[in-house]
Amino acid sequence: MKKKSIYLLVFLLVIIIGKACVKQEDFKVVNLHCEYLSDPLHIDTDHPRFSWTINSELAGFEQQAYEIRVGMDIEKVEKNRDLVWQSGEVSSIHSNQIAYNGDQLKPNTQYYWQVRVWSNEEEVSDWSNPASFHTGHTAKTWQAQWIGLPVSQAAKDDYTCPPSPMLRYVFTIEKPIKKAILSASAKGIYEAWMNGEKIGQQYLAPGWTDYAQRIQYQTYPIGSLKTGVKNCISVVLADGWYAGRLGPIDWNFEGYPWRGWYGRDLRFLGQLDIWYEDGSFETIGTDESWQYFEDGPIRSADIFVGVEYDFNHEIEGWQMPDFDASAWKKVSVEKTDYSVLAPQLDQPIEVIKQLKPIAVEELGDQVYIVDMGQNMVGWLKIALQGEPSDTIVLKHGEMLNADGSVHRDNLRNAPQIDQYILADNTEQVIEPLFTFHGFRYVQIEGLRNAPDLSDITGIVLVSSTPNTGSFSCSNNMINKLVENIRWTQWGNQLSVPTDCPQRSERMGWMGDAQVFAQTAIYNHDMSAFYSKWGIDVIHAQLASGEFSDVSPRAMPLVPRFFNAPGWADAGLIVPFRLYENYGDVRVIERHYNSMKKYVDRIHELNPDLIYMNGTGHAYNDWLNGNTIISEDYPNTGGEVPRPVFNTAFFIRSTRLLAKAAEILNKTDDFAKYTSLAGQTLEKFQEMFLFEDGSITGDTQAGYAIALSFDLVPDELRPTVAKMLVDAIKAYDNRMSTGFISTICMMDELSEAGYHELACQLAESTRLPSWGYSIEQGATTIWERWDAYVKGRGFQNPGMNSFNHYTFGSIGEWLYKHVLGIAIDPESPGWKHFYLQPKMGGSFTWAKGHYQSIYGPISMDWKLNKNVLDVVVEIPANTRATFILPTGYITDVTIDENELIQIPPDRQIRLEAGKHTLKLIGK
Repeated sequence: MKKKSIYLLVFLLVIIIGKACVKQEDFKVVNLHCEYLSDPLHIDTDHPRFSWTINSELAGFEQQAYEIRVGMDIEKVEKNRDLVWQSGEVSSIHSNQIAYNGDQLKPNTQYYWQVRVWSNEEEVSDWSNPASFHTGHTAKTWQAQWIGLPVSQAAKDDYTCPPSPMLRYVFTIEKPIKKAILSASAKGIYEAWMNGEKIGQQYLAPGWTDYAQRIQYQTYPIGSLKTGVKNCISVVLADGWYAGRLGPIDWNFEGYPWRGWYGRDLRFLGQLDIWYEDGSFETIGTDESWQYFEDGPIRSADIFVGVEYDFNHEIEGWQMPDFDASAWKKVSVEKTDYSVLAPQLDQPIEVIKQLKPIAVEELGDQVYIVDMGQNMVGWLKIALQGEPSDTIVLKHGEMLNADGSVHRDNLRNAPQIDQYILADNTEQVIEPLFTFHGFRYVQIEGLRNAPDLSDITGIVLVSSTPNTGSFSCSNNMINKLVENIRWTQWGNQLSVPTDCPQRSERMGWMGDAQVFAQTAIYNHDMSAFYSKWGIDVIHAQLASGEFSDVSPRAMPLVPRFFNAPGWADAGLIVPFRLYENYGDVRVIERHYNSMKKYVDRIHELNPDLIYMNGTGHAYNDWLNGNTIISEDYPNTGGEVPRPVFNTAFFIRSTRLLAKAAEILNKTDDFAKYTSLAGQTLEKFQEMFLFEDGSITGDTQAGYAIALSFDLVPDELRPTVAKMLVDAIKAYDNRMSTGFISTICMMDELSEAGYHELACQLAESTRLPSWGYSIEQGATTIWERWDAYVKGRGFQNPGMNSFNHYTFGSIGEWLYKHVLGIAIDPESPGWKHFYLQPKMGGSFTWAKGHYQSIYGPISMDWKLNKNVLDVVVEIPANTRATFILPTGYITDVTIDENELIQIPPDRQIRLEAGKHTLKLIGK
């Protein structure tokens, strides 16, 4: 009876704090999105999903209902006339993943929508400002064809990267224009201009997909068309991911091309749709009337190699309507299969930053070293001047050798060299197209005079996902780590989540992506990016069920590159990250069959339930402590035994599949896979878990994974956690974990009451640690713990990236445990979440936020002697459980209201709004 009264007291206190009289003007609907994007120009579904957030300063606000209206005319939508759908008042507390359910949407058509909501006190908001979406093309609305050079000239050979083809078309518009939209794509990558002005801000379009199954197209509003005179649309093509070098060239597979995995015949497809003021409509599509020129200034362009540009081949004015193109030739036209064309689902690759170098040093005669001060991804924009026929060479790398030259031994088959051949002695401001480099340093050769710092700019490229998170704390080294994590995420987020951006690999390695996914989501809105990449994952899967180790699949059909435990499981883990963070059920529906095929295939090959057959390369806990080369560090004892590692992931994925079946109401499958997971768990515990809490191998990784994947009975969890601590002590309080298990270990230490030890590991500067790399000057996350060791030098150059986000998964731990903003997996989309800051190490304060799909969640805590001051902000239409720190708290004040008794489970419910807590210790 006494326990109930305590809970009643807490409940009433929070309700009293949170309640206020809600009026219409107190809340507003904002931040409207359709399919995760703001006013998307093309979507690929007949039932697009809407989301919004609610601005309200009132504690306790909760949406009780919504109403959506959709129409084809913005003014009529606002006047509630001629709608294609009006939902009516729908009772719902949810403000995302709301699917359109009206009349059949027309293709290639713009729609407008608004929403209003009712509060928990039955007040209704004003209608939101209108938002829009534009439906995609169908085979019936496409009127463009693939165009390019004749195949005999375009294909060349496996090794030769030809000059970039230049395409142009001139046309006249006679009537006033209401709006115009260009839909464009390429087999290869393209840049397009209208009357000499770049179209859009996107680079490296159409992005990387499996081009045999899906080619994305982009859409651009065109505002530079001129009426009554000629207009010119111009395009340049390059190899890109379609025809250029890809990672597997490093492994010298028989029959694998040096160039042209998907094809070598570069093509462009473009359709300009024009809506006139008089209500008429016209389409101008690529066809045989376009012209091409094959001997332009971009002599070669490849993502791995770089760009060679010859100013002697420049053609002045070729992008303008009045250019004399009589010497240009007619393009060839290829039969077009529209079924592979799909709208781009994710944000475009854009320039997000421009950096100035911090130093330029002369290395030798006409050789200069530029230090950008930051390991970055993109290219160098530079003002160059010399004499006719001078060749200026820019060599990019991440580190310097002992002699001051740029370290390039780790690039393998990716030279990362841009070359410029001058035509005269005038100054030229240049930057390459159709490539990107991973670098901090640039070695410039052939330049007659030293460049000024003001003449150089670093152009930073990334798929431009919106920023959603921030973190800062009392430890400056940790703040630098957080900065390094974000730079590393930027560097490996260009169309697909890559392993590294500098050497000849740059592929969508699945293991790296699944480990880093939650950190990525804290930092940025990854909903659209991972949704796009999820389709790449499905397309890369074999019909028999094996997932590729990389997606899009750029590997030959060699068994070693399929179904690696921990890598293949990204096919389930990443979709569930989208479900948990964004409440996305549709992504579970999309991936369900591929999930099922994968688990069934493992079971088929391993009927005894110990997963050892069909594991491909089986990377295990990649780059664990056994790979570290150091005199005072053990070279054995770090790698978890493969049967333990593999079977643990089999259980995890089978459980996820069972959860997916439950979400989708597939009751038979839910029962089947719940049973399979239970049987496999019994086998795991029988074979690998002992009564004293030890796990076969006695490794940090094995204990961390077993705890993280919930493979240990509740009564043994404290004992297994103690075994993990002992395994860390055996390494002199250092880590021996690798790619997969490090975040598991950090998370479980904090969960099991060893947060102080986790803080010590996070703040350490001893090898191996994050701090060690920072003390060596790291500005991004290293692939190896010991990528560079002072006095020893570089690790194995065959695999030694200095921009590799996997160990950056520590970011998830910082957000979740130090800052204290944690997802509730049972309440997808952050409808309910946990606030649980933990004190430890040198941390005396931490502050930051996460912009959830419902709105911003912020935390700001400061520890001053025995008083902990906490300010939290909870978005409208959500609830949070604040978990009081264990141990010393004796008095709690919430929004100036004293909590008389602390609840036994130390949990307090908080509702929307800003709350101030003061926690006083003994």
